[in-house]
Amino acid sequence: QVQLVESGGGLVQAGGSLRLSCAASGSTVSINTMGWYRQAPGKQRELVAAISSSGNTNYVDSVKGRFTISRDNAKNTAYLQMNSLKPEDTAVYYCKADRRVLGDWYEYWGQGTQVTVNS
Repeated sequence: QVQLVESGGGLVQAGGSLRLSCAASGSTVSINTMGWYRQAPGKQRELVAAISSSGNTNYVDSVKGRFTISRDNAKNTAYLQMNSLKPEDTAVYYCKADRRVLGDWYEYWGQGTQVTVNS
């Protein structure tokens, strides 16, 4: 099992920055990809950014150039640096980790952290 705990959300003015953290604990040795998703009220959850264990990253188009995902494998922690925040970035942000065990994939989710961007 893997437990994920997010932190770093909050209220910020448009144009501001926040840094989210996702700390993994438990059976972390087999974690492959870690990602950040978000869900705004009335909308489906969407992938924001993901990073593989080797450091390959991908982003949704709407955050490219503004958000940066990174991870510290020694600390089992992933980060999402969010700059130039916009009101449309307001959502609950969730961390997700994918773990492969004996050929089977498992996914784990954090509890979410609220990000609110005021105009």
